[in-house]
Amino acid sequence: MNRTILYLSKGIESASTRYRALQFFTPLRQAGYYPLHMPLSGGAINYLRALRHARKADVVIVLRKTLPLPLLWLLRKQAKRLVFELDDAIFCNSDGSPSSTRMTRFIQMIRQCDHVIAGNRFLANTALPINAAVSVLPTCVDAGEYEIQFTPSAEFFDVVWIGSSSTRKYLEAALPGLRLAHQAIPQLRLKVIADFDLPDAGLPCLAIPWRADTEVQELATAHVGIAPMIDNDWTRGKCALKVLQYFAAHLPVVSSPAGVNAEIVKVGENGEFANSPSEWAQALQKLASDPALRQRYASSGRAMVIRDFSRSAVLSKLTDTLNSLLPAQNA
Repeated sequence: MNRTILYLSKGIESASTRYRALQFFTPLRQAGYYPLHMPLSGGAINYLRALRHARKADVVIVLRKTLPLPLLWLLRKQAKRLVFELDDAIFCNSDGSPSSTRMTRFIQMIRQCDHVIAGNRFLANTALPINAAVSVLPTCVDAGEYEIQFTPSAEFFDVVWIGSSSTRKYLEAALPGLRLAHQAIPQLRLKVIADFDLPDAGLPCLAIPWRADTEVQELATAHVGIAPMIDNDWTRGKCALKVLQYFAAHLPVVSSPAGVNAEIVKVGENGEFANSPSEWAQALQKLASDPALRQRYASSGRAMVIRDFSRSAVLSKLTDTLNSLLPAQNA
């Protein structure tokens, strides 16, 4: 009999929902599970529907969203096994500063759960003093979707950044370094795949509206992927999705040495680190002048993604966690 896994999140459009739930649905079905997704946002009707389905599910996984105490109490009463999954430092403010309100809701949430799934070790270590049943499940990508290779522009040296308005500030903080790099590399162009434009970037900029069906091609037609980020508790909770996408798309990476990025970007192996404007310019100049180095970094990065951060690699960890919560089905 298929075991029902009910995922509850703020909505299907959320990156967390797409990467930590929906992309696993097909292989989970093949492994004998019956995964469902329902939104918790949108008002009382969605809450009530979620509660009804939670009663029938074998495992309920709440993605990233902490709940008001009355709803949390009702969900706990309905769910046979309740799991909280997070891939962001939702217990602090988005500038990294402490938030007593967010931390209180976080503590209330994970105290009621049978298990916590954390996207990285920093998140896991924050949860462990409150709930000892914690496992680490990294964010991953379907490496097969990025297998097709495209030809980058011969006219421009395209430096690509993918993100959204919520992380725009990190890109803007790197602009002085990108402008400095452009002075040394006249053909450099910043390619932004997002929901905004940068008309005042101070260097050539190509804005590409993000679309699920074109993001792979837009990434793969660049020369280098960049991941600027400040270092604080909020960014330490990030799970390096854009870096994984760059590596999967056969790109070398230049990143700030922050959060999980600092763990998976290996200087001299698959990318470079940069903090100051001069470091950003130097790293990009180094890669622009050496196509063989870019290829070596890209090959190493993609091999790492396939080995450690591909959907197939992470699926086994997910099913191990689910099976540990359902011992009767494994007897």
